[in-house]
Amino acid sequence: MKVFVSGVAGFLGSHLAEANLHQGADVIGCDNLIGGELSNLPEGIEYETADCCDVVAMTRLMRGCDLVYHCAAIATEGLSVFSPALIAQHVYQNTAAMLAAAASNRVRRFVTCSSMARYGNGATPFTEEQAPRPVDPYGIAKVASEHLVRNIAETHGFEYAIAVPHNIIGPKQKYDDPYRNVASIMINRMLQGKQPIIYGDGGQKRCFSFVQDCVAPLLCMGSLDAAAGETINIGPDEEYVSILDLATTIAELLNFDLDPIFVADRPREVRYATCSADKARRLLGYHTTVSLRDGLQSIIDWIRLNGTRPFEYHLPIEIDSPLIPETWKNRMI
Repeated sequence: MKVFVSGVAGFLGSHLAEANLHQGADVIGCDNLIGGELSNLPEGIEYETADCCDVVAMTRLMRGCDLVYHCAAIATEGLSVFSPALIAQHVYQNTAAMLAAAASNRVRRFVTCSSMARYGNGATPFTEEQAPRPVDPYGIAKVASEHLVRNIAETHGFEYAIAVPHNIIGPKQKYDDPYRNVASIMINRMLQGKQPIIYGDGGQKRCFSFVQDCVAPLLCMGSLDAAAGETINIGPDEEYVSILDLATTIAELLNFDLDPIFVADRPREVRYATCSADKARRLLGYHTTVSLRDGLQSIIDWIRLNGTRPFEYHLPIEIDSPLIPETWKNRMI
């Protein structure tokens, strides 16, 4: 079997490519390296640096592929409020190009990674039957991409599945990005002797999923008949913690004297977000294998191995607004 993975030099994409290689698949992938790193690429992959928005390149690279995993996205939900064009390009437009290439190459199945941002401020735990109510441009782009996946796949006769991952953590996660990956940001700062920055009162609540606990169900979504045409939450519905609790746990693991820096709320940030995993358990045999503490320890070990880094403000802020968080405007992170 030949598998194509977009965003393959990124966090989830690189782990997913490695898992497919271990299952004996031929794996080809691309990345534009906005958020990925060549050091993440597993051995044995066929790789090309290319942007998913390039239909011609995607059609060429996808030739002969049976299965496509679309992981590539600029997954900066908070930044999307101020950079909607950037998000539209690298979430919706890149999905459109990937689907055009998949249809032309008559792939068997297209598995796309959506986001919990699709649910917005809906009642928790989020279930797949809930109507999407995104509250920011990132969530809107993800929901629009889902509609496009269904439309193109049904029109041109290939299977699809839509994964909705939780907040994924683990080794290879980009930890020098000031706009996303809260656990990695906190760990990178604390390892440098800096206090974590918390937006609002820190009472926002999330569940965090270790990357291998997302890869396993994604593999099933690429192969099981039961997953075809389904939208499935991927992630734990246990260990529902506040951001302040997250900081406290990291500090305990690092033996760090915690005194967080509190700043103003970010606009459009959802306060409570957790998904039901019942459908994943029923269709995919999903179960959690790594606890939050163990997952956080794996990030700590990874950053220690690779060295702490200064934060890179590598993405443009398109809207000049007084609502821009001071952490980004003044590069406080």
